[in-house]
Amino acid sequence: MPAKYKRLADILKAQLLQNTGNGVYKLPSEQDLCSQYQVSRQTVRAALHLLSEEGLIEKRQGSGSFSTGLGSMENTIGILVNNADEYTTPAVLADIKSALREKGYSTNIYSTHARISAEREILESLKAASIRGLIVEGTKNALPNPNLDLYRNLMAKGVCVLFLGGNYPGLPSPVCIKHDDYHGGYLLAKHLIQRGHTKIAGIFKIDDTQGLERYSGYAAALRDYDIAFSDDLVAWYDAVKLEALEAKSDTGFLTSFLRRNRNLFSAAICQNDEIAYWLIKEISYAGIRIPEDISVVSFDNSYLSDASAIRITSLAHKNHKLGTAAATALLNMIQGASVYSTELSWHLVPKGSDAPFLAAASEPTRRP
Repeated sequence: MPAKYKRLADILKAQLLQNTGNGVYKLPSEQDLCSQYQVSRQTVRAALHLLSEEGLIEKRQGSGSFSTGLGSMENTIGILVNNADEYTTPAVLADIKSALREKGYSTNIYSTHARISAEREILESLKAASIRGLIVEGTKNALPNPNLDLYRNLMAKGVCVLFLGGNYPGLPSPVCIKHDDYHGGYLLAKHLIQRGHTKIAGIFKIDDTQGLERYSGYAAALRDYDIAFSDDLVAWYDAVKLEALEAKSDTGFLTSFLRRNRNLFSAAICQNDEIAYWLIKEISYAGIRIPEDISVVSFDNSYLSDASAIRITSLAHKNHKLGTAAATALLNMIQGASVYSTELSWHLVPKGSDAPFLAAASEPTRRP
């Protein structure tokens, strides 16, 4: 017959698995366990030590013993992204995987390639999988999503679901870790306005909330600084155009926007460094100087902001912050702790792609 402390450990292990899913992540005190199971304090401490060695609980000085969220079954976290190879995604995934691995979790990565149908296939496959949590980069999350039923089913099974970058409206209290994109759009527009620019274009992604919020911040700054807003100076692109840009270097939407408006703006705010990188190429092909004639700014401060022919002034966030914050929040959800959506702040990293507006630059210089 197993020793008393081992039997008690098995009982507590079963309770941990059940209670964590119900939002209870703290074990009763040692005294309460002694009383409830009619065992000595030595037996309780031996059982708790065994659970701690298995990684199922952690002891917090002065607070008691808490579930780590790990179970005796497979402890796997699913990570659902649009494209695991997209220029900023690998670094975020590496941070998430590192933080989860440190706590004993393995990860499976899934790419939707920004297709609702692919998202549904992945979610259908996860219904029978043994996963403890799911981190989701939404697919076209500015549009109504027909896959919310599958997310609800996973959540009803006790799978903790956390969104990255933007959530899906319609889910019960979705937790989301994202950047403050509204403020980011406002910050870039304010920066350009303070440098004397009054004709500021914007290029944003229309089918995700990140693009809409960045656009909203940009438009709000123009309003607050009494700068006339022009619909003609806003260009929109979607997942289809982005795929063509990434797969075939198809810059058609940027080329047509520049041809229509090349004389109408002195600065442009881009959705991210990727769009800014290609826009700068198109501007250069048109014989327009950067930043003397047109200033370009963007988001992410990624390697593309330095790989561009003109280094791109870009908004940055603290290194490793997004991925680590997402992993930490999901672990807290699995443990049953209260978790709330978080918006991370941006800061500006000036480089060479923007300059004060000069009246002489209002008519872009063209090559002969």
